[in-house]
Amino acid sequence: MTSQMLKEACSSAEFVAHQLTQDKDRYIALGKHLRDHPPSTVLTVARGSSDHAANYAAYLIMSRLGRIVASLPMSLVTLNKSPLYARDALAIAISQSGQSPDVIEPIRYFREGGASTVALVNDATSPLAQSAEWTLPLHAGPELSVAATKSFITSLVAGARVAGNWQNDAEFLSAIESLPEALEAATRCDWSNALEVLTPASRIMTVGRGISFPVALESALKFKETSVIQAEAFSGAEIKHGPMALIDDGYPLLIFATRGPTQAGLIALAEEMRGRGANVLLAAPIDVKERNLTLPTAATPDLDPIVAIQAFYVMAAHLSIARGLDPDKPRHLSKVTKTN
Repeated sequence: MTSQMLKEACSSAEFVAHQLTQDKDRYIALGKHLRDHPPSTVLTVARGSSDHAANYAAYLIMSRLGRIVASLPMSLVTLNKSPLYARDALAIAISQSGQSPDVIEPIRYFREGGASTVALVNDATSPLAQSAEWTLPLHAGPELSVAATKSFITSLVAGARVAGNWQNDAEFLSAIESLPEALEAATRCDWSNALEVLTPASRIMTVGRGISFPVALESALKFKETSVIQAEAFSGAEIKHGPMALIDDGYPLLIFATRGPTQAGLIALAEEMRGRGANVLLAAPIDVKERNLTLPTAATPDLDPIVAIQAFYVMAAHLSIARGLDPDKPRHLSKVTKTN
């Protein structure tokens, strides 16, 4: 059986390539606007997989531009009606459908209050797209599987493009242009070792840190959605602050040790957890001898999470079927979720 989820995940390179041919002038203009009018506050507005993409964009903005970014608790606007100061802020919303009221209403609120508002959205005709000052379509095409894959990957790429154009970093923008080839290669990574560990599993911790933490968040969500595994995502720095008490013999951990300053600590954590009896799946680049899953790499470490999640999605689609489930139809879920 070949699932729609697998087909869509493996098509990500094609849609990223298309996105990279679109809206270049709009990204450049937004970057110039943000340099000319530096925001006093930067907020992200998103739910689910889109919030994980927002986490990645926030990390890039903080690490590359030095701007502190917070995730907006949307109920402050939609339910509490709190008097938030919006002038000179930047609000970035990310959504596949652009239909959820709790994403749309804050963007309207911030725009009316004098903020710069950006929507990274797949449906360019959606209410969210119409509400933002700067709308940047994801160009992921129709996504039929309930589990987001290509729309998540195109969201990551769009967030990287925003950060790169804001920074006006030609080298980083050039690296983004090479992502389609790296994504295509990532679909061919062999993660069959993970299937042996996870097919009988009922629980798992996913672990990242820094730039790889959004991948841990997204993978935990997909384990829950498509394989009905109780999954929790943690930063590698948080494991010893309580979660380690859950570890017993055979407890599965999936650790994403992408390149960068957090990698060494995650590799050391993997070894320590193995010593405590955990069944560790260490996903790391080919030069890390302790790995048992090979992570693909991009042209620069800041883009590695994009190709890492591509490799994961292929495995996750196969895992769902191995567990006797349909990854395209997670129980109780629908493609468009509307919350207030």
